[in-house]
Parts: sequence; structure tokens; C-alpha cells
Amino acid sequence: MRIVAGTHRGRPLLGPKGPGLRPTADRVRESLFNLLGQFFDGGEVLDLYAGTGALAFEALSRGASRAVLVDSGAESARLVMENARALGLEGSIELLRMPVVRALPRLSADGRRFSLVFADPPYAVEAVADVLRGVGEGALLAEGGTVVVEHGRRETGPEVLAGLQRVDARRFGDTVVSLYRAATVP
Repeated sequence: MRIVAGTHRGRPLLGPKGPGLRPTADRVRESLFNLLGQFFDGGEVLDLYAGTGALAFEALSRGASRAVLVDSGAESARLVMENARALGLEGSIELLRMPVVRALPRLSADGRRFSLVFADPPYAVEAVADVLRGVGEGALLAEGGTVVVEHGRRETGPEVLAGLQRVDARRFGDTVVSLYRAATVP
């Protein structure tokens, strides 16, 4: 695993040693950022089910100003912190080691707003609707922001939920990446 583009392009990221984590593949990350736009002009990123932190670190490398990474696993927390240190990005991240269902209300209560939200829940959990509901109802998406949900091809994300509307979905093998934005009212 490596950073695909930006100021940290080509820098390696530590990956999991065991079978518990499923990092987003480099080619999927590259395609995803081609959809989102190559570079960002600041903005805060929220990475739910962060795992290694690869999505957040890629966004930071491409110009995002800060990232909040959420994961309850000890291995994930270790990898996120080690990758942040290796990239010199410790001051640009905040790690919340807790379940996503606890982190979303906390971030909402703090009035946090994110220009980009990544969610890569375990595929078997079927958490797409829960994530969208938590982000939408918690008003965590900044104006013009995007929610990116990675899920298995057998799980279908809703077209519209909690004020968020699917604007694109791309399949990469067994992985589907669905993009959501604030629903437009006709």
C-alpha cells in the first residue's frame, strides 16, 4: 500500500499483519479520487472504519487540511498512528478510538462539519444505511460535501436517505463505491 498522489505520493503505508482488516486497494483509491477530483483546497475529512487510515492520508496528501479517523480496533489505532508518524501528519489528524455509532453523535454534538466523509464498514455488516442515516441526521456534511461509502457488490445502497442522494456508484470487482451528496429538492 502506498499514497497514490499529492505531497506524499509514493510513500508506503503500513498494512495489517492479520486477516482482520481489508484496506482499500491502491487502484480503487486512485479511481475514487479521480471521481472526487485530484486535489482539495483544504476542508476536513472524516474517515469512518478507518482501518489503516489510507483514505484519510490520501486526502491529506491531496490538500485536505485535517482528518478525523474513527475505528474501535486496537490494530487499526496502532496502524493509523504509525502511518501518521511516518508521514509527518500527526498534527493533521484526530483519532477517535470508538465504535462509529458512538462517534457520529459525538461529532454532531460538537458541531463538526466535513467536506468529505469516507465509510468503509465491514461488508457483511450491511451498514450503508446506518452510516448515511448517522451522517445525514447528524448534519455532519458541509455544504457541497460528499459521502463515499465502500460496500460489497451484494449490498445495495439506498438512492436517497436522511437528506443524502446517491450521485454515482462504481464497481471494482466485488467492491462498490457509492457517492452521496445533499439531496436536491426539485
